[in-house]
Amino acid sequence: MITVPEPAGPGAFVHPALFYQDLDAYVSGVGGFVRTAVSAGEPVLVAVPGPHLDALRESLGGSAAAVAWTDMTELGRNPGRILAGLQDFADLHVSRAVRIVGEPIWPGRSPAEVLEATRHEALINTAFAGRPATILCPYDVRGLAPDVLAAARRTHPTLVEGGLDLPSPAYTDAVRVSADCDLPLPEPEGEPPRFAYAHGGLAEVREYADAWARGTALGAARRGDLVLAVSEAAANSLSHGGGKGTLRLWTTGGSRAGVVAEIRDGGRLADPLAGRRRPSLASANGGRGLWMIHQLCDLVEVRAVDDGFTLRLHMATP
Repeated sequence: MITVPEPAGPGAFVHPALFYQDLDAYVSGVGGFVRTAVSAGEPVLVAVPGPHLDALRESLGGSAAAVAWTDMTELGRNPGRILAGLQDFADLHVSRAVRIVGEPIWPGRSPAEVLEATRHEALINTAFAGRPATILCPYDVRGLAPDVLAAARRTHPTLVEGGLDLPSPAYTDAVRVSADCDLPLPEPEGEPPRFAYAHGGLAEVREYADAWARGTALGAARRGDLVLAVSEAAANSLSHGGGKGTLRLWTTGGSRAGVVAEIRDGGRLADPLAGRRRPSLASANGGRGLWMIHQLCDLVEVRAVDDGFTLRLHMATP
């Protein structure tokens, strides 16, 4: 029997990780959480990978119609998009407590995706602080590496494990976890050239990126997305990163074939949530550009370290 986490009280945010051993335990724990919300008339969103969506829907029967369903392999392909999706749901029910199931990490995720999803899990605690919401995050203890499970213990204030819902002794604040995620990025093969830019050179950045992208497997639409994302990143460098930066472009092969654009500058990331939550129309702090980048790319790697700011933008190719 798995203890179902208690719902958030007025102004409270609850963020437990559910460690499960197999599909039966998953359906029992997550399904119980969802059924409790439905019975209480609470709005509930389930954002989990497709196969788990199907299993949960079947277990809920007629109650499934009361649930909002989202395939996390689509919403969370880029982990930087997940937080906004969860906040958008909560904002639809701003005067009520909501329940959300979010599963941003599953077996088969690349190390880069897992790292950015871990950053997301930490930032949830900052973004939802003071909101009446409960976000349950399932973790596959058999399919995920021990370091991934250890990170989950650091990003969740409570754990549902062994049938009990208890505080996590390893829980750490979001700032520290985000800093620990700023690991050195691996160097690409072949030492791609650096294209330097400064004020007045944004058009040249777009032209350079477009000319390079025409030699890749990207279709016309995705090539346009790449150029737009690179342009937004370079514009942020000019406005917030010291007025200059460098761009590198390269391709990757194998099972994760795609293109990568890396933008480096001397800036700082003042707000770790920038780009991860939907900016207001009046936003003028650079968040709109980062938001657009996250919407356009399949993965965005962020590194905010002492010697500057780096974005790696990934797009898959057919």
